[in-house]
Parts: sequence; C-alpha cells; structure tokens
Amino acid sequence: MTMVPWNRILKESNFATRRLGVILIGCAISLFAARAAAHEAVSEKGMVATGHALATEAGVQVLREGGNAVDAAVAAALTLGVVDGNNSGLGGGCLILIRSSDGRLIAIDGREMAPAAATKDMFVRDGKAVSTASQTGPLAVGVPGALAAYELAIEKCGRMKLERLLVPGIAHARDGFPIGRGLAAAIAGTARELAKFPGSKAIFLHRNGTPLRVGERLVQTDLANTYQQIAKRGSDWFYRGEISKAVGDWMTANGGILTAADFAAYQPKLREPLETPYRGYRIIGFPPPSSGGIHVAQVLNILEPFDLRAIEQRNPAEATHLLTEAFKLAFADRAHWLGDSDFVSVPRGLITKAYARELTARIDPAATKDVPTHGSPPNWRQDVVGRHTTHIAAADAAGNWVAITATVNTAFGSKVVVPGTGVVLNNEMDDFSIMPGVPNAFGLVGAENNAVAPGKRPLSSMSPTIVLDSAGKPTLTVGAAGGPKIITQVLLTIIRYLDYEQPLAEAATAPRFHHQWRPNRVLCEQDLGAPLIEGLRQRGHAIEEVSAGSSGRTQAIALDADGKLLGVADPRGDGAAGGP
Repeated sequence: MTMVPWNRILKESNFATRRLGVILIGCAISLFAARAAAHEAVSEKGMVATGHALATEAGVQVLREGGNAVDAAVAAALTLGVVDGNNSGLGGGCLILIRSSDGRLIAIDGREMAPAAATKDMFVRDGKAVSTASQTGPLAVGVPGALAAYELAIEKCGRMKLERLLVPGIAHARDGFPIGRGLAAAIAGTARELAKFPGSKAIFLHRNGTPLRVGERLVQTDLANTYQQIAKRGSDWFYRGEISKAVGDWMTANGGILTAADFAAYQPKLREPLETPYRGYRIIGFPPPSSGGIHVAQVLNILEPFDLRAIEQRNPAEATHLLTEAFKLAFADRAHWLGDSDFVSVPRGLITKAYARELTARIDPAATKDVPTHGSPPNWRQDVVGRHTTHIAAADAAGNWVAITATVNTAFGSKVVVPGTGVVLNNEMDDFSIMPGVPNAFGLVGAENNAVAPGKRPLSSMSPTIVLDSAGKPTLTVGAAGGPKIITQVLLTIIRYLDYEQPLAEAATAPRFHHQWRPNRVLCEQDLGAPLIEGLRQRGHAIEEVSAGSSGRTQAIALDADGKLLGVADPRGDGAAGGP
C-alpha cells in the first residue's frame, strides 16, 4: 500500500492545503481498514487495539511516524469520536492510565462533571425519581471532559501536537465512512429518541425519519468543522469559545442547566493510581470516581487465597462460582461506599488484604449466599482515598503503555447534538444515584456517596488497568466497554491470563459471566456451555442467559516471553488490533 506523507502534509502552513491532505489520508486509512482489519495482531515495535479498525489504523500510523503510545492512543480516541460516536467523543469523558517509559504511573481524570446549577433532587418529582430526565435530553448532560484529558495526556507524556492527532478524525467526519454493524444497530435502537432533537436527526436519520443502515456513508460536516477549529485554535475554542456558547444557548432555550461558564470551569485532574499486589504482579488501576480500580483490586484480593488454576482445571463450575461470589461482594460495597473522592470519603480499606480475608471467609465453595448489604472495611472513617463506552489500549517498544476508557454513557448519550456542532452530548448525570435505591440505565443502585452535587463527577465503572511484573515491567494492559460489565470483563481477562495461563486472545474474548449484586442473578453468555451453567444452578444461582453481543467489548495488549506485543480487539464488535 502506498503511504500518504502525513508529516509533510501537516507541515504545510496553509490550512486549506492540510484539508486536502486530510482527504487523501482518509482514503489511505479506509483502504488499510478494508484490507488489514484483524482482531489479533503481533508486533515488536508497537501495538494499538480499539473498537474500530479506522481508529486502530489512526493510532498505528502515529506510531509509524515516530509518535509514542500516548500519541497513538489519543489519535485513536479522537478518531473513535467520529467513527464510533454512539460510544464516545468530544461530548463525553474518559479515564486515562499511563505507564511511561521512565516508569512513572499517571492517572488522568477526564470524567464529566455536574453543572454548577445541579441539585441533589433535580431528577425527583413529587417524591419519585424521573429516570427519563437523567437519561435523555438537556438535563442529562454533564460537562464534557474528554478533550481536556487527551490534551493533558500528550502534554505530559506525548511527542506530537493535538493538531496532528485530530487529522484522521477530520478526514472521516468530512468525507464519511461506511457504517458498520455496531453503529447501525445503535442508530436503529435509538432512532425514536434521536428524532426528538433536530441536530441529531439531521446526522443519523434519513429525512423521512428512518435510521441510516449498514454500508451507508455517514458524513458529519459540522463535526469535521469542530475538529478543524480545535486543530487551528486549540481546546480553548471548545471550552471557552464557540462550542461552549452554542451549547449554553441551546440549553437555555431547551430547559437545560449546562452553561458556557460550566465549560470554562472544567479541568482534568491528576489522580493517584491505585496499586495492589497479586500473585507477584502489581495491578495498577484507576481511583474514584472510577469504581473499577477499587473493585478489580478488591476481587483479586478476595480470590487470592484460592488456587484458581487448580480449581478451574478440576471443576470449572466451582471456579466460576467463586468468581461470581466475589463479584457480588464487591458490587454490594460499590453501591454504598463509592463516589467522587473530592466530595465523599471512599475507604482505602476496601482494597486491603485484611478486609479481603473477611470477605473470602463469607464465600461457601459449594453454594451461593445472599449478600444483604455492604461490608465495613477497617478504619473506614479515617483512611480514605484522596479527594456504552469504548476502550483503547496502546503500547510501544520504548515501554510506554496506555489504557484509555472513554464514554458518552448509553448509546448516543443524551441523544442531543446541538445544531452546528456535530458533537453528541453525554448523559452521564444518570451515573449519579438520582435517588437512593433507584437503579440507573444499567440496573446499578447507589447511595448518598454518589448523589448529585454541583461540580461533582459521577461514579464510573470504567476500569483501565495496567499489570506490571515484580520488576515493574509492563506485561498487560486491559480495559472494556459495557457499563458495570466492564469491571467483570477486566477481572476475567486478568484471571484467565495470569491464573489460568490462557493465551491473551482466549483470556480477553472467551464466554463471560457477570454479577452486580442487584439484581441477584448471574448473567451468562450462552456460549459458556450447558454443563457450567447447570453447575451454577446446582449451587443455587439464579441464571439469565444472554447473547454474546450484549456482554460488552474488551481490548487488551500483552508482552510475550519473546518481547513481542500481542494485541486483541474483541470480535464481538467491529474493532481491530494492529502494529507498525
């Protein structure tokens, strides 16, 4: 394949010339994607795994040009905002976990934030929660944080400028791309809600209101212009310029509370990564407002006393039962203790070995037990943490490893696109506990710690994770999409790869199961197999069998014994892994 001279194009001083280059770049990327999309890849030089082949190639091309894994991951994330806009984009947020080549561990919180005018009871009417208002329309939208977080990541650890990393997204927005299965299904599934908002309807539906279908070309001219203006003027144009003003004006006219001042006040935050030892490895996770980092560590601590490999080889149903019971205990704690640590106290005791031993003792290997409420970790008053979705994994030969999980929450977020912007706005306000005990769109319940408050960031299940060996060398990075199933997908990948010693592709993509405490049932993919599912039933579990397509998407990269990078993109979706 003839390569387009990206660097030369970008050095042109005339922006119109660069726009012509963008068109050529888009053609090159589309050709690559058609010929080379793969769910697994091997490379010695670098690796990118994402939920869409076009985003993967955008990241791989950055690596070819001398960018590092952080540059590649950001380019891929920005491209996903165009080609996978039902899951992520400039109107959403992200969590970024980086292990840099010099050994630093960096956690960047780009989670959305409640507007200044938000109130605890803003979704309560006559004493009842109105979940439709937190899921669709103007009140559902939190302040987007993704762009600010991406910019901070490349400032701290990247080599390239934001302008360069926006180029593939500009190409695909302006020239269009063929709609794949996942995007088509998301449009069809939300068509009624998208039709309520003229800006969204104009992009994703035909004039007669029918949804765009697989194979049709999606052109997003307004989004291309937004990307171009950011490339020319920087992120201030988004947070303190025309985009923030357009969104604020639309909100005022349509009953929303998000303002231009909310955009201007947004700042990404540097957090202290969580670290927990597990069988000689160091598990690096993201702290609150992610619940994922806490509960990945907690579940691994609960399970560490068990010889999981021997149990799984002897009796797979017993191993699955043990994991399920550990999931359930962790999610019970999630509902009570977790929230934005800038606002509430999240006990560090949740990830201690001592507390894990208490929880391990509550597991009966032969039968399921009901978990009526949360546990009480040690010293919970004083020892606290300092105050639809997609995942991107990237690594390079220099030792930079990146895990980015990005989201607009449910498919197309709030379903709102403010006319003229092209930006799908999130519905992250639904990730707050809008009323104690009332489930959100994913069936999760919460308590006071995750109540709505001005400037607060809602609790997230996003779980970007990096695993280091005992010497501090990165060996695995993994993350997922799928609401609360993110946490269990990441855990299953880690356990299958480290404990069961399965090949990475099998560990990341084999049939899955999930338990989130409430409702008290195990979601099992049908491919898990009748004997294993029956073994769970015999231990007293309520089972709901689901299709593989409903179980989220995992992306992972591992370093093998020969020093090669192995990449996996979940075949349940339209993703791809690739390296230079």
